[in-house]
Amino acid sequence: MMTRGLVGRMQIDIVSDMMCPWSFVGKRWLEEACAMRPEIRADVVWHSLQLYPEMPSSGMDRNLYLAEKFGSAAIGRKMYEPVAAAGSAVGIPFAFERIRRIPNTRDAHRFIRYATARGKANAAVEAVFTAYFVETRDIGRAETLAEIGGEIGFDAADAAAYLASSSEIEQLAADQRQLRRRGLAAVPTFIFDRRHAIAGAHEPEILLPILDAAAKNDVMHT
Repeated sequence: MMTRGLVGRMQIDIVSDMMCPWSFVGKRWLEEACAMRPEIRADVVWHSLQLYPEMPSSGMDRNLYLAEKFGSAAIGRKMYEPVAAAGSAVGIPFAFERIRRIPNTRDAHRFIRYATARGKANAAVEAVFTAYFVETRDIGRAETLAEIGGEIGFDAADAAAYLASSSEIEQLAADQRQLRRRGLAAVPTFIFDRRHAIAGAHEPEILLPILDAAAKNDVMHT
């Protein structure tokens, strides 16, 4: 464990998809872990990895998606019970039963890039996750994403113009190919200080030793 009073600063890279509920829970658990280590200053960088880039641009009926993924919609709904329980424990009231469509998340990831360039990536990620999983809005629609932009302080018309353009579509695809070439296929994946990686959503007690080790290593190399 790090010596108290020792200050470390590190980058935490998060590979996620906006349609992954465990990515939302994992974000909250990481925030809890970071709050337990106020002496560590973490710079979070978000990376996009679409689980289903072949998803139709208009998305897919959720029951059909669950049936294709799990064999039946009923089995699929059962599979979401653990993440719903985990979400409840960290203040996320998942509303899976009210979600009607599974979105293509390409534009949601483009919106996160838009927000990153304007210094509000974390706020945008939280807002998009909340819009989809709690408010059950269709984050596959550019109009919805532009509205979210306006809600977190962007010019909604500017965000809409960005999403209507082809800006960063090729770069997003190239970045995802690079992640997959590096063997990163699971979301969420957390990479601490570019050295310590852990796949999946994990509670703070699992993350804290990794956070401490990464911070200690960072200080030793300062």
